Amino acid sequence: MSVYVDTSAFYAIVDTTDANHPAAASMWQHLIDEDEVLFTSSYVITETVALLHNRLGTEVVRRFVEDNLPAVQVQWIDQPTHDIALGAMLAVAGKRGPSLTDCANLEVMRQLKTQSIFAYDQHFSEIGLIVVG
Repeated sequence: MSVYVDTSAFYAIVDTTDANHPAAASMWQHLIDEDEVLFTSSYVITETVALLHNRLGTEVVRRFVEDNLPAVQVQWIDQPTHDIALGAMLAVAGKRGPSLTDCANLEVMRQLKTQSIFAYDQHFSEIGLIVVG
């Protein structure tokens, strides 16, 4: 099985004070032990690094990059994927729609033909994805 890893999962894995940390750390170890194919996007990496840096500092970012990133295959967002994601984001009116990163996640998952995402954002299950974690 291939599993897409979202920012919310990475953050919960790394931040030991996050309410989801115990479950996230356990699921991360399970996915690694089972040799699941793990994917993420360059947008998720950018979003995760910015969030970790802002909240927890450079040393935590360094540990994330060294300890967690080697386990995932990073899908680099190209111009056509960016354009699809931006169009999807702009198609939802208001402030509460999906972010650009979330729309890019969905497009990359479609391209990879996977429905499984390791995430702690409720909206992924609301749209019918298989949420692990």
